[in-house]
Amino acid sequence: MTTLAWQIAERIHAPRFEDVSPDAREWTASAFVDTVGVTLAGITEDAPRLLLRVPGVAEADGPSLILGTDRRTSVLDAALVNGVAAHALDYDDVAGAMGGHPSVMLVPALIPLAEMTGASGRDLVLAYVVGFETVCRLGRGVHHHHYDKGWHPTATLGIFGTVAAASRLLNLTTARTACALGMAASFACGLKANFGTMTKPLHVGHAIRNGLFAALMAREGFTANAAALEHRQGFLDVFNGPGTYDTARILDGWYDPIECGGGGDPGLKPYPCCGSTHPSITRVINLAHNHDLHPEQVERVTVMPHPRRLPHTDNPDPRTPLEAKFSLQYCVARALADRSVKRAHFEGDALFDPGIRALMQRIETRPHPDMPDDWGTEVIVRTTDGARHVSRLDRYPSRGPAGVPMTRTELWTKFADCAERSLPRAGLPEIFETLMRIETLPSIAHLTSLLRPNHRAKTAEL
Repeated sequence: MTTLAWQIAERIHAPRFEDVSPDAREWTASAFVDTVGVTLAGITEDAPRLLLRVPGVAEADGPSLILGTDRRTSVLDAALVNGVAAHALDYDDVAGAMGGHPSVMLVPALIPLAEMTGASGRDLVLAYVVGFETVCRLGRGVHHHHYDKGWHPTATLGIFGTVAAASRLLNLTTARTACALGMAASFACGLKANFGTMTKPLHVGHAIRNGLFAALMAREGFTANAAALEHRQGFLDVFNGPGTYDTARILDGWYDPIECGGGGDPGLKPYPCCGSTHPSITRVINLAHNHDLHPEQVERVTVMPHPRRLPHTDNPDPRTPLEAKFSLQYCVARALADRSVKRAHFEGDALFDPGIRALMQRIETRPHPDMPDDWGTEVIVRTTDGARHVSRLDRYPSRGPAGVPMTRTELWTKFADCAERSLPRAGLPEIFETLMRIETLPSIAHLTSLLRPNHRAKTAEL
């Protein structure tokens, strides 16, 4: 009863909906809007389309919707496909404490599970908060060693968030939740070596499916070692290594403050590319605006992020749109040339634009020698007339480019831009409003009825 999984399970089942702070509830609504939006955009990408061609995937009928389609399938297959779609554009939110993308491991899991169970919006909000707390608390205990070693925390830690949220939604006992966490310790996987390929979003879909599978198996009485986290051949020693984690940091201070209420440093992505590029993007846009810089004036750009941000983003010659999302050189060139980084910049042949390619040749990247925070960066632009412009950011405010959550208008703009790729624009305001008040829904059925292309819109555009 004193295993780490048991103690986490007790914390998973401790809070009530009334314990969720207003800030956490506000974030949760925004996270559902944002994650559903990027999923509706991502379902049109190659990764989920190819997945749906694999024999056995989503062939059986079931209760759960593949978002943006009229196709219903099993809970596990819907979670798999929706999870891949949600991360296909790498446009989903991030959390500093987790070192990855929290909502993509929760929303695509909770919606199909809620369709199966008939859960209410309040149930979903509480399950989301519990799942978010779990991944952030684990992150605090294993980072930065876990991240630097090469694991993809969104999947390797996120699976435990999926289990936590599902266990709460399924109302599992503490013992069965601990077993589900033990199973997840064996299911966890995901390597950063596959960033910039379709396998990165596959990490997400696979981990979500496995997390739900673990919770559902535990509900049936399937067993696992509840000490599988701290065992000498368990998750912590195998994935991190002895002496590289702190279980006290995992267990201490749950919900004080609530991680998704601000404690875990959650943030929505303003740019559809790797979060590690975002601090440098903001600095380049800042310099371009402040000094009226244009590509033809630029002699050299030096980009110096924290060393942790370079191994997976230092790519001077991306050859595919997915690789471009993980190319600091490409993202900085786009930011300087266009003073923005947009979804269209990662579509078709945009990355082969001759002007952008020429500018990329004048961009050098190197690790910053003394950056105190791993989200910090410094950018130096030297112009052809001999001027030198510098912009340094010691800590990137991940909740948005200005350091605050997206406004309602900004959230709507991103949501509509994404969702209209698979649904008629006329119906998007109703979906947006429904998601923003998700805690009031008596069941999830009304929401998912809106997330089909054949749904008739009832409201005017915002």
